Amino acid sequence: MDVAGKIIIVTGAASGIGRGLCQRFAKEGAKAIIAADVNEPGAKAVADEVKGEAFACDVRKESDIINLAKFTEDKYGRIDLFCSNAGIIAIGGYEVDNEAWQRIWEINVLAHVFAARAVIPGMIKRGGGAFLITASAAGLLSQIGSLPYSVTKHAAVGLAENLSITYGDQGIQVFALCPQAVETEMTRQHEGGGVAGVDGLMKPEQLADAVMEAFAADQFLILPHPEVKTYMQRKAADYSRWLQGMRRLQERFMTGAPLKK
Repeated sequence: MDVAGKIIIVTGAASGIGRGLCQRFAKEGAKAIIAADVNEPGAKAVADEVKGEAFACDVRKESDIINLAKFTEDKYGRIDLFCSNAGIIAIGGYEVDNEAWQRIWEINVLAHVFAARAVIPGMIKRGGGAFLITASAAGLLSQIGSLPYSVTKHAAVGLAENLSITYGDQGIQVFALCPQAVETEMTRQHEGGGVAGVDGLMKPEQLADAVMEAFAADQFLILPHPEVKTYMQRKAADYSRWLQGMRRLQERFMTGAPLKK
């Protein structure tokens, strides 16, 4: 997929991965970029930077996503690519309170469902389109220290898989973006990106390179950190051994010992 001349929406666009994607799409010649975020000033700053449009959008509210899609279609006549990118983390295990579970579920999973409902029917009617979900390597492996993040990112990957299976033959290209640690507001809370930074902390610009390569190859699974593919293969080859390795990684992370591959 070539983004030149395309109408593109990016949620969670005010910073981090979202901002990096907007910048790259502008560089690649997108016709229009709608930078959507609950942080309206941040979205406007990015929109001004890429000569796009800003839209205040709380992805927890389906009505906001419907309005975002309607605004874009009314003004530009179509949506070529929707990047459902907004996401959060909640630290802890099963003790995380219900309110936090509900919030992360709504942002990391239901927002993608809302977006798919809002844009995929129109894309099919117009003959095709593309839908990107920013999940995480945690959705393929796990996130040490965060049960809610692990669960919701696994759900996001499963959602992307099913959308691809269901609508791929109707002209819908679906992509699942699954990075490890990237320089974002989320990773700034942890030195070196925390345990997810074991293979390095990536800049959003580097991640955008991986996205463009996957678009060109029509590659569903986008792995900016190539090591993740090896970890997936190890997991599939011997699940019990992989779990033991993850426990060892957790022990090193929790005790502050140096992280090793």
